[in-house]
Amino acid sequence: MLLFHGSDHIIEAPKYNGSKRTNDYGSGFYTTADIELAKEWACGDGRDGFVNSYELNSEGLRILNLTSPDYNVLNWLAIMTKFRSYWQKGSIAEEAKNYLQRNFFIDPTAYDAIIGYRADDSYFTFAQDFVSGAISLAKLSEAMRLGKLGEQIVLKSREAFARLRFAGAEPAEAEFYYEKRLARDREARRAYRRRRQSVEGINELYMLDIMREGIKNGDPRLR
Repeated sequence: MLLFHGSDHIIEAPKYNGSKRTNDYGSGFYTTADIELAKEWACGDGRDGFVNSYELNSEGLRILNLTSPDYNVLNWLAIMTKFRSYWQKGSIAEEAKNYLQRNFFIDPTAYDAIIGYRADDSYFTFAQDFVSGAISLAKLSEAMRLGKLGEQIVLKSREAFARLRFAGAEPAEAEFYYEKRLARDREARRAYRRRRQSVEGINELYMLDIMREGIKNGDPRLR
């Protein structure tokens, strides 16, 4: 696999457990197979950065692919509620987080790598709205498709880090890629606001419905 990591500096030897635990999937090395997306991430603070390239020998690695049909958006969300901070406070949101973690959480420590969505600021807002009961599951699922949300590949284990080989780096210009990222985020928020104002279907599921009805993995209503 050819992977890319956007950063403000060149990283020839990624450090195992070197990232924050409060990232989307906890501590790990966050990469993507999309070099254009990596360039946006490299310029996330408005300054020029670098895209580091790596080759990963993934043969035999235990990979959790949250974007496959075997999983649903609540599996992704349960992991997010476990690791990401700044969730709303309040009884419903707290109960929702606990319910998601009890019934949809998949322990990432059992895997060498994870493939899943990246929660940029706008998408994290959408997820918070669902957990607090402001939008339905259908609207959350639709929101996650707005703005061309990218996938990331997160290396979690020592074995995965040992399989990674640095292949080079190239600059990413903030003048172009920072503005491109902002434009994508603005469009996602505009589209989300339009859809949030649309009429909900009578059978749409909210977080409270999921908790009250004891809905768990495998329920056909989650597809």
